Amino acid sequence: MQFKHPELLYALFLLLIPIIIHLFQLRRFQKVDFTNVAFLKKVTIQTRKSSQLKKWLTLFLRLAAMTCLILAFAQPFTASKTAMNTQKETVLYLDNSFSMQAKGTQGPLLQKAIQDVYNNISGNEKISWFTNNKSFKKSSVQDFKNEVLKVDYDQKQLSPSEVLLMSNRMFSKDVGIEKRLIYISDFQQKEAFPNIPTNTIVDAVQLKSVDKGNIAIDTAFIAEKNAGVTQLKVIVSAQGDDLQNVPISLFNDNVLIAKTAVDLSESSKNTVTFDIEHNGGFNGKLELNDPTLLFDNSLFFSINAPQKLKVLSINDANSSFLQRLFDQPEFEYTQKSFRSLDYNEIPSQNFAILNELKDVPASLITALKSFSDNGGSLFIIPSEESDLRSYNSLLNTFQLGTISEKTVTEKKITQIIFDHPLYRNVFEKRVVNFQYPKVNAFFNIGSNATSVLQFEDGKPFILQKNTAYLSTAPINSKNSNFQNSPLIVPTLYNMAQQSLKLPKLYYNLGRQNQFSVPISLKQDEILTLRDSVSDFIPLQQTKANQVNITTNEDPVKAGTYAIEKEQEFLQFVSYNYNRDEGNLQYANVDDWEGVNSFDNIASLFANIAEENTINSFWKWFAIFALLFLLAEMLVLKFMKN
Repeated sequence: MQFKHPELLYALFLLLIPIIIHLFQLRRFQKVDFTNVAFLKKVTIQTRKSSQLKKWLTLFLRLAAMTCLILAFAQPFTASKTAMNTQKETVLYLDNSFSMQAKGTQGPLLQKAIQDVYNNISGNEKISWFTNNKSFKKSSVQDFKNEVLKVDYDQKQLSPSEVLLMSNRMFSKDVGIEKRLIYISDFQQKEAFPNIPTNTIVDAVQLKSVDKGNIAIDTAFIAEKNAGVTQLKVIVSAQGDDLQNVPISLFNDNVLIAKTAVDLSESSKNTVTFDIEHNGGFNGKLELNDPTLLFDNSLFFSINAPQKLKVLSINDANSSFLQRLFDQPEFEYTQKSFRSLDYNEIPSQNFAILNELKDVPASLITALKSFSDNGGSLFIIPSEESDLRSYNSLLNTFQLGTISEKTVTEKKITQIIFDHPLYRNVFEKRVVNFQYPKVNAFFNIGSNATSVLQFEDGKPFILQKNTAYLSTAPINSKNSNFQNSPLIVPTLYNMAQQSLKLPKLYYNLGRQNQFSVPISLKQDEILTLRDSVSDFIPLQQTKANQVNITTNEDPVKAGTYAIEKEQEFLQFVSYNYNRDEGNLQYANVDDWEGVNSFDNIASLFANIAEENTINSFWKWFAIFALLFLLAEMLVLKFMKN
């Protein structure tokens, strides 16, 4: 037991006063002689005994009353260490990730959690709290209740270590303060549980769904494309038992185009195919109906009207193989003889090829450097009669290294760098049995550029630095059979395609995405991304004939966005939520060492309230004081001497 005013306990010394008064009374019994001595002696003995009992009883009652009165004024109480600590802070984390859309016994997990927190939180303390996408520091209880009702689902989900790190930032840096983190989540399995800081109490509630099944549209991709039809493949996955056929619909600008069913009865993952007939752009959306998680029931994608990539070959050798490769509908191919080249044509191109020039004048190097700085890509094919000094000047400008003497010996091109962006998704598997092309002569090079293709001895055949590529050997039919190799198509085709990063079918939100829009902007002109309700200006870099766009934090909502220049439509770009949240695998919070776990939010707040309860007893002591005084009055009135 503790006292609010312990200094008043010194008043207990005042209890000595009634004790002294009762023990040292001034009045004494006096003997009076009567004739009947035997009778009077008996009466005297009885009177003395009765008087002493009454005095001792009165003394006890007065002492008890005064003691209770003093204790009442000292205000005794009992409380835990937590309740006694006036320096304490509380931070609450509420998981609002998409996995919290799962249904519990009383509806979606997030909505039930919001209602329970709203109903149970009370008091006058300031509370700091955060979700996956918002944070509030030192809010009043009323402000907290107003804001928590506005919490909506978000694509992000913080891992336990990120939650601890975020809460530590929201706690004050003062030493000796009791820090409590309230952690409300479904604890979707992301990583191993981290260690709890020694100065932090973690109270956790794991919200559990009643249905562990989920059906999701995983991804979509173009499998085949010709002049009028695009074949779109869609992968649908499922978790849970008793899965049957699931209908899936294809929309174009909210108009139903096709509907089919995917059979999941025998496999948890299956693929369906849609044939899209279109001449221009296609603003698509795939949709299925699954009540468990809603965010992965839709997938947005965009197929923009094809834009021709501008390819320029500057030739000092036979270029028929380039014409065969780039004389396609998706390219605008131009070939120029080196002697008749107009430098003013270079800036408007996307991809330029130096086809076995014997020397590269400084003026052309300057024009190509400006072209590269403005987003263009370059492929350099040397000549057997190359002027090494001019070539090294060119290569040094693009940080491709330095070439030395020509070596005349046959070498096979045997090593494909499969992880290089040029060959990513080109081969179904890493080819080991291949009809490798060869060269009869090549140039030795010293370079720190990235290899794309290598000879059998590991030396580079094609290498890359930024947007520039270099072949270390001429590829004319006399020196090499590379022109007839299957490798030439993906190599040069992807060089051209990657010279302009056109928007993909769709991008995932929550990560950095980059693409280019083929347009020339005037000074102070900008591009805007817009959907039906909002718009924003993305990070963008203007080049001579394109604008490079980078998106990161924005947009935050899945959908298809129009890219506009001063309300002039250019093309579409689509974004979707990451599908990781659809994996309904959960960790067990009871396995997290040092964490106090609770079955529900109500029991957590009840436990906190109990820990912070102060039991005061001064009223009881005041009542006992009155009872003892009343008892004393009854003794004095009704007890005979």
